Amino acid sequence: MAMTEEFIAIGKIVNTQGRRGAVRVFPLTDYPERFKDTSRVWVSIKGARQQLSIGEAALYKNYVIIEFKEITDMKDAEALKGGILEVPRGELVALPEDSYYIFDIVGLQVYDAGGDLLGKITDVLHTGANDVYVVETGGKPLLIPALKQVVREIDLDSRRMVVELPKGLVDA
Repeated sequence: MAMTEEFIAIGKIVNTQGRRGAVRVFPLTDYPERFKDTSRVWVSIKGARQQLSIGEAALYKNYVIIEFKEITDMKDAEALKGGILEVPRGELVALPEDSYYIFDIVGLQVYDAGGDLLGKITDVLHTGANDVYVVETGGKPLLIPALKQVVREIDLDSRRMVVELPKGLVDA
């Protein structure tokens, strides 16, 4: 039985670029240079997904300009506007040890060191120093710093995280 392949968004087509069918892509990845080394992507638009081959890709300001081999004019490129560029999960850029993709962190159940359920991660905030996990508790959200001394264990297979909260973070 074939397992359904999971696709991950890595960019959004925001406009056309030039007259020969190139598109302007806003990257949804921390590694926009990956487009230069990627030979194909899937474009999801209006409920359909099609595979396209990347001919050229160049970083330009905050965007990536991509020429697809199959798209040769502005009219065809215009039809891709709003499309989401995706790759199968297996083609994601490998992360350093003890680093995780945000989409893997959101949804984890969070437990304290004693095994009590604190809540579920609903968002990840990017601060200057470190990320902060927003944990929905049913009451006031709990903000947990993404630091090694706080986050004791992350088990993506079991969809759980164990934390040891600093004294100031726990109600006295």
